[in-house]
Amino acid sequence: MQFGYCERIDGSFWAEPLNAVTNAAFLAAALAGFWLWRRQGGRDAITLVLIGMVFAIGIGSFLFHTIPQRWTLLADVVPIQLFAFGYFAFALRRFLGASGWMTTSATLAFLGLALGLSAVGRMVLPAGIAGSAGYAAFLLGLIGVALAMSRAPALRDQSRLLALAAGAFAVSLTMRSVDGALCGSLPLGTHWLWHLLNASVLYLLLRAAVTGERRAITAASSPGR
Repeated sequence: MQFGYCERIDGSFWAEPLNAVTNAAFLAAALAGFWLWRRQGGRDAITLVLIGMVFAIGIGSFLFHTIPQRWTLLADVVPIQLFAFGYFAFALRRFLGASGWMTTSATLAFLGLALGLSAVGRMVLPAGIAGSAGYAAFLLGLIGVALAMSRAPALRDQSRLLALAAGAFAVSLTMRSVDGALCGSLPLGTHWLWHLLNASVLYLLLRAAVTGERRAITAASSPGR
């Protein structure tokens, strides 16, 4: 696995056709989220920013899997990180009603967890799997927030969406992790499944954010608030 992924065997533009074209799933998730946002009234700028981040994830990942260079690696990784930590803060604030101070503190702690898991992964895991260690924090974050939301009856639908996202992400992370190990039997690898499953995860998260927007607006405008 000289080029990092089973599918890539040289440095040409279309050396990873499946890894490249499956990024269209991120664009589809963003467009579906935008359509839902418009149907819900299209009034919340924060959810629109989240939708834009998903679109940027698709563009950045496509660039990296066609032009694997340092700047395209940043174009791939930065939108993912911004969405992950941004959505965590969003969920704490919007769904769980955390204060600004609590949201900031918890998000910084979440960042520390991701960095810590990534560092430990590089020290103790094989090279092909070590890159997935930091993403384990995102899985833990999804599970934790979904469980916290499940305690509030008004958030039942959003909690279920996050729980579904956590389950899909667990499978997705597995596909990312076994890509290198399965090169001998699966020359195309499994990284493209990481893309397809993650697009589903991101759509579920966008759906939770957008459908939760109306409740937040309704609650804010109700008498006595």
